[in-house]
Amino acid sequence: MRELHIDFMGKRKIALVLSTSLLLVALLSLGFKGLNMGLDFTGGSLLEIGFSEEIDPEEVRSYLEGAGFSNGTVQYFGTNRDLLIRMPPQAVANQASLGDEIFAALKSQYPSGVLRQSNYVGPAVGDELAEDGGLALLTALIVVMIYILFRFTKQFSVGAVVALAHDVLVVLGLFSIFQWTFDLTVLAALLAVIGYSLNDTIVVSDRIRENFRKLRKSSPIETVNLSLNQTLGRTLVTSLTTLFVLLALLFAGGEVIRGFALALSIGVLVGTYSSMYVAATTLLAMNISREDLLLPEPDDEGKTDGSYP
Repeated sequence: MRELHIDFMGKRKIALVLSTSLLLVALLSLGFKGLNMGLDFTGGSLLEIGFSEEIDPEEVRSYLEGAGFSNGTVQYFGTNRDLLIRMPPQAVANQASLGDEIFAALKSQYPSGVLRQSNYVGPAVGDELAEDGGLALLTALIVVMIYILFRFTKQFSVGAVVALAHDVLVVLGLFSIFQWTFDLTVLAALLAVIGYSLNDTIVVSDRIRENFRKLRKSSPIETVNLSLNQTLGRTLVTSLTTLFVLLALLFAGGEVIRGFALALSIGVLVGTYSSMYVAATTLLAMNISREDLLLPEPDDEGKTDGSYP
């Protein structure tokens, strides 16, 4: 197969502007609009109701508003005869019975309705999940930095964490901008994005380190470009096959895993981009050189003077 010669690093300034713009928009949206937290974090009731005939979600939402159940969301769940209702805590005596009260109100207006599922999440549980979820993301990034630091060098460690933080913030920003529901399945997808992006970054980093040690006369930019071209085929094949599965889940997997598939699909696309541009550009910005990656010279007894990556 003929080797590619794409000048990735020649476009790194354009990529820098793009990434900076995406991050600024994401941070502004997160600061002003925030995330549309699901019931896993806010507390409230979730109901799945089936009907014998086609039903209009907007009509049901308006009816619930008139019945005193405000700020809820009503949407199709699989077919146009199944509805998923999410209702935040209301001014009722017993929040745990909120789902039963909502269904009773709907049953009087829509007699064919059948309750298939009703779950209640308390606000205290929601707060704990939000805190634990944030700690899980932060812990993942710290562990990744430590692992890359020992596996490669500090430049690769910083580059990997910058790329991972970039991916997570872009995904969160898009969920904030479009106000897609952020629940535990999306949080799980973010952790999966970290794992996927890290795997891609390590493959690219391994090739960059190998080429820095082999090529004596190439500049850092040339070495990084060569490494990215050599791993491009593997990166694209991995990303596309993963993306095909996620798109199948997104369009045919149903409402329960739609948020997970959407977040992970975005993460795969952004992670592929960041492993080629964000991580590699960070290495060049930190003045990575061949000397940083050379193996230590052996002494007279054939032992090295220290450990090597």
